[in-house]
Amino acid sequence: MTIEIKVPVLPESVADATIATWHVKAGDAVKRDQNLVDIETDKVVLEVVAPADGVIGEIINEEGATVLGEQVIAKLEEGGAAKAAPAAKAEEAAAPAKAEAPAAATGASVDIKVPVLPESVADATIATWHVAPGEAVSRDQNLVDIETDKVVLEVVAPADGSLAEILAEEGTTVTAEEIIAKFVEGAGAAAPAAAAAEESDDDNDALSPSVRRLLAEKGVDPAKVKGSGKNGRITKEDVEQYLKGGSAPAAPAKAAAEEAPAVASGERSEKRVPMTRLRKTIANRLLEAKNSTAMLTTFNEVNMKPIMDLRKQYQDSFEKRHGIRLGFMSFYVKAVTEALKRYPEVNASIDGDDIVYHNYFDISIAVSTPRGLVTPVLKDSDTLGMAGIEKGIKELALKGRDGKLSMAELQGGNFTITNGGVFGSLMSTPIINPPQSAILGMHKIQDRPMAVNGKVEILPMMYLALSYDHRIIDGKESVGFLVTVKEMLEDPTRLLLDV
Repeated sequence: MTIEIKVPVLPESVADATIATWHVKAGDAVKRDQNLVDIETDKVVLEVVAPADGVIGEIINEEGATVLGEQVIAKLEEGGAAKAAPAAKAEEAAAPAKAEAPAAATGASVDIKVPVLPESVADATIATWHVAPGEAVSRDQNLVDIETDKVVLEVVAPADGSLAEILAEEGTTVTAEEIIAKFVEGAGAAAPAAAAAEESDDDNDALSPSVRRLLAEKGVDPAKVKGSGKNGRITKEDVEQYLKGGSAPAAPAKAAAEEAPAVASGERSEKRVPMTRLRKTIANRLLEAKNSTAMLTTFNEVNMKPIMDLRKQYQDSFEKRHGIRLGFMSFYVKAVTEALKRYPEVNASIDGDDIVYHNYFDISIAVSTPRGLVTPVLKDSDTLGMAGIEKGIKELALKGRDGKLSMAELQGGNFTITNGGVFGSLMSTPIINPPQSAILGMHKIQDRPMAVNGKVEILPMMYLALSYDHRIIDGKESVGFLVTVKEMLEDPTRLLLDV
């Protein structure tokens, strides 16, 4: 049976998306809930998982292709996973010969060190070890993630070999160039591939991205969930059934009933995990903004139909010419840049008893990442065209998703734009990003009845929210700024004519 793999339904304020990364290729055997492809919108990355065990029959849209909601991008042949069996058997047959190789070669020992940290970062935290002592690894394979206040650094294997010893466990605070592990070159490089594959199947397939996310959200220990998938793999249905109190293995349940027949089948549990450095930093900065600024929020609304019509008319030609799709964010950035020129107080900041007016326009773009919210900076936005803005935002979003943002890309910024509309937010009061003086919140585009020239029309409307520091920005400037942004978005030709 052929199953169509489709793009998920996109948020209303997102017109289209881009195929970011295919994790499989045509002919690959896949398992239910295995992540097949990452699809990127303006600010979030969506995972598309396999609906069933099978084989990828055809990939219709390659990486970089622009796609729409519910568009068919690949085809899956259900039940075709058995085709991969011969390869597994061949690998299994080859395993004994490999196992006969010496367990430890006489390779050179290498110290694994923390990378050199940026000047403004004093120390870091060991976030995740991806390998265990004795495990064979390949050159450039990621060994460990090291987390600083805002960026995650990857430390890779210097050569083929194996990890001999871990000196700094997860959660340990480390400093630059500190030795965190011992590595042996060549040792165990030819470790049994079948055993490694089997371990990967047990650990990774049983906890595919969607299942792992559901377990984390509900605080469920995977060891307590009985897997009904292939080779005992845990599926989303297994987790949901467990949460309803009906997935405990039969034998243990019977034994438990004999020991304590009066105990209810439901279970109340808690999961305690340390707060990441990024989450601590976010918490401290939000609290600082609340306690050290006189924050106020003003609202307005904008008719998005002119921009939506403009994008529809020129989307294809824009993408052909510039190699990137035309999104909403470039219009937002252009409108904000023009408004900042007219209201310099919004582009200023307070430093002690002084007001610092900036004669440049660096816009922070709030980006949601797996580890939390970061605000990389799009510099000199007044010198960029629409295509330059779109490319800059895409580059920052990809780096943010992969944890590859540098400190230079995260520092500075005179004003922040955050778009909660991609998550469905209708209205919110964004919090200022110190030492900036204001932040603009964009929201969900929603059809609403509006009075136009004495008649009711259904228009795609969006609420704007400007939070600002009242110590430096008065009501006149804040309202004028927001009205300017509204006018620029409702009549995009103003951006071209500078009126």
